[in-house]
Amino acid sequence: MGRGSPIPPMLRPKIVEQYQKGVSQRKIAKSLKLSSSTVHNIIQRFRESGTISVRKGQGRKTILDARDLRAFRRHCITYRNATVMEITTWAQEYFQKTLSVNTIRRCRLKLYRSKKKPYLNMIQKRRRFLWAKAHLKWTVAKWKTVLWSDESKFEVLFGKLGRHVIRTKEDKDNPSCYQRSVQKPASLMTSLSGKTLHFPTWQCQTTYCINYNIMAV
Repeated sequence: MGRGSPIPPMLRPKIVEQYQKGVSQRKIAKSLKLSSSTVHNIIQRFRESGTISVRKGQGRKTILDARDLRAFRRHCITYRNATVMEITTWAQEYFQKTLSVNTIRRCRLKLYRSKKKPYLNMIQKRRRFLWAKAHLKWTVAKWKTVLWSDESKFEVLFGKLGRHVIRTKEDKDNPSCYQRSVQKPASLMTSLSGKTLHFPTWQCQTTYCINYNIMAV
């Protein structure tokens, strides 16, 4: 049978005080609005040990202590895209103990669907910024003269990064939890006033994000 709510500490001295005055356990339980079994257990503990403090939990100890949980958490963060079976196998070999899925939950780690984000290195980010800055003063009328033809396709090229990732709820925007994708081909055919240009796709997307009235897929 499961235990109910713990007794407030202020009630325990009152139970012992009334007991020492000769009040019956039934009257004590009725006056303090407690069950008779609760009053009986507190009085019996006072008789045996002379104290009314709560005993330390007698349940089974956790399989992993605080130090082991920290090591387990570090491993899960390092290998975010590992499966539950792979993590369980590693933990059993590393700690030499039998573990369950609840161990991951105690670390506040869960299996989430990873976000898909385009992969950009520092050079690409710099070029994207400079291109958007150079076209910042273009008017809406000038953008309407541009014809867009998107022939790109998206592919996930980062082999073992699966659809799911092990993370906490707060790590949803952590870059290490993203599923990276690469856009290919790298150019976009544009016709402007009879002149053919090649605009990098990521540059067109940047300009679109600056809130111009253009159509870019």
